[in-house]
Amino acid sequence: MNDRVPLPTTEAALPHGTPRTGRRQDALYAALDLGTNNCRLLIARPIWDGFRVVDAFSRIVRLGEGLGASGRLSSDAIHRAVEALKVCRDKIKARGVKRARLIATEACRLAENGEEFSQRVFAETGLQLEIIDRQSEARLAALGCAPLADPNADGVLLFDIGGGSSELVWLDRHRNLSGEPRIRSWISLPVGVVNLAERHGGTHVSDEVFEAMVEDVMPRLDDFPEKHALKAACSKLHMLGTSGTVTTLAGVHMDLPRYDRRRVDGAWMTSPQIDEVIGRLRAMPYEDRVANPCIGRERADLVLAGCAILEAFRRTFPCSRLRVADRGLREGMLIDLMRADGVWRGPKNHNGHRTS
Repeated sequence: MNDRVPLPTTEAALPHGTPRTGRRQDALYAALDLGTNNCRLLIARPIWDGFRVVDAFSRIVRLGEGLGASGRLSSDAIHRAVEALKVCRDKIKARGVKRARLIATEACRLAENGEEFSQRVFAETGLQLEIIDRQSEARLAALGCAPLADPNADGVLLFDIGGGSSELVWLDRHRNLSGEPRIRSWISLPVGVVNLAERHGGTHVSDEVFEAMVEDVMPRLDDFPEKHALKAACSKLHMLGTSGTVTTLAGVHMDLPRYDRRRVDGAWMTSPQIDEVIGRLRAMPYEDRVANPCIGRERADLVLAGCAILEAFRRTFPCSRLRVADRGLREGMLIDLMRADGVWRGPKNHNGHRTS
């Protein structure tokens, strides 16, 4: 899939119950997420009921390419990531951003040279990356996606299929004292589209290879806390997916002539619809996946690995509905930063988030 820039035409909704006091609405905030596969940036301005995105950037860098075999970030992957981060730095400076959070996730957590890479990024770009833990990643994804939860459901099974890890979070319908969605239990699996495709192959995927990928993931879900309680509750929950995998599935399902965030973000899919589109993708030769406007060359060898991870989730926790989110970590970071500054309520509180 070609690089796409998600520029919402509507404001991102705040968590339920947030007072709207309108403080510091002239400031610009930035959130950068450097993952195993993608480098993504959002720059936004707070408004009365959330925030409006004013600039964005997304590039597939495959930072974790080869990491599973070597344990290190490769020179080529580091170069790709640094070049993308230079673009992010220039956008942050050009916009006059004063507050930013710049995070790195699974690839940098696992790599022997993750800290060395972070130091190089600072030397070459001036950006100070924060390598966050898996629990923080799950929390920020939940915060960013929570506005899409169906208020009539008993809760949500949120998943984020990344390049090097995948998070699965059980959110109940209640909120904690700070107004955030309450996490009942969660797990982070050390498997994502990049390392799964590297282990099994992603270009030519037979039925046997696809099932092998599913079977690679499913035993890992045995460690999910409250697994049996969650399975029993699935009839009253819905899935909420945030990742390139699920947005790609939605785009292909809708037969979009090109990816359109406005149509994808918030879309609902039923289990039969998911079955149908995964079946279509499994039947597509690699060349047809490359030619599909919602997949493209950069995702053609990864999309079936993502489908296999999703299939493992669905077989283990059979919810009948899935809501698609083209939002997640970056939106969660922006909400976190703006709340800390008292944009909508409470006193301003600079709590240690890094600035650019």
